[in-house]
Amino acid sequence: MSDKQTLPAQHQDRQPGLESAMHPQPVYISDDYRAAGKLEGKVAIITGGDSGIGRAVAVHYAREGADVVIVYLNEHEDAEITRDAVNACGREAVLYSGDAASEGFCRKVVEETMARWGHLDLVVNNAAEQHPQERLEDISEDQWEQTFRTNMFAMFQLTKAALPHMQAGSAIINTASITAYKGNATLLDYSSTKGSIVSFTRSLAQNLAPRNIRVNAVAPGPIWTPLIPSTFDADKVASFGAETPMQRPGQPAEVAPAFVYLGCSDSSYVSGQVLHVNGGAVVNG
Repeated sequence: MSDKQTLPAQHQDRQPGLESAMHPQPVYISDDYRAAGKLEGKVAIITGGDSGIGRAVAVHYAREGADVVIVYLNEHEDAEITRDAVNACGREAVLYSGDAASEGFCRKVVEETMARWGHLDLVVNNAAEQHPQERLEDISEDQWEQTFRTNMFAMFQLTKAALPHMQAGSAIINTASITAYKGNATLLDYSSTKGSIVSFTRSLAQNLAPRNIRVNAVAPGPIWTPLIPSTFDADKVASFGAETPMQRPGQPAEVAPAFVYLGCSDSSYVSGQVLHVNGGAVVNG
């Protein structure tokens, strides 16, 4: 292993990637996490909740007392593992497979959530995809549009469907990225969506402040999720995270507590903000 190697070289020839095919397996909850009932009785919808950061958030929310609705595309095996992990915490998880950028699908998820529990307290907009290209000219119009549909349109559609049912004290948490602040030479469309998410978060926070609904974001750095081996070649995966001050990738379990904080009353005076969980990089944003 070279000084720059952080992971075994690996690649998955499909998107979305599968957590079950990764080695080592990502850590979605740490042994020393101590729940305190911070989300007791809450109901959360989490997009991209089948694996990676989404799975970690789902399990942390369940540990804190929330029931969760897991929205994902088609990674059924991963989603079932997440559901089982939530159930093992004594909470309920419901799975919805579909296109989160679809207005009709999002409306269905929200309506059925309300029919089941009668309230909706937390929306976590986490679904994302990325497709590296060396040159702007190599990005097709279809790729550009698809990246925005998954990363940005889905956020708009689910939030729009959920808001009429959210009460004072509810919270919306969006997954941004360090790329919104530092950029990325080969992830032009992805980075652009993440910058849009930061602006959306700040603007919506101002819009919803009179309704006492808080809106914040988390901007992860390099985190070991299925997006990584399904996006990059094996050599790049092998050095993933080496450029951070901590010289390693983060685990989903190291990001999820930020979502707990932003979803619970501990952050009652926090809105329009972005928490940076990135291994020590200073991005001044």
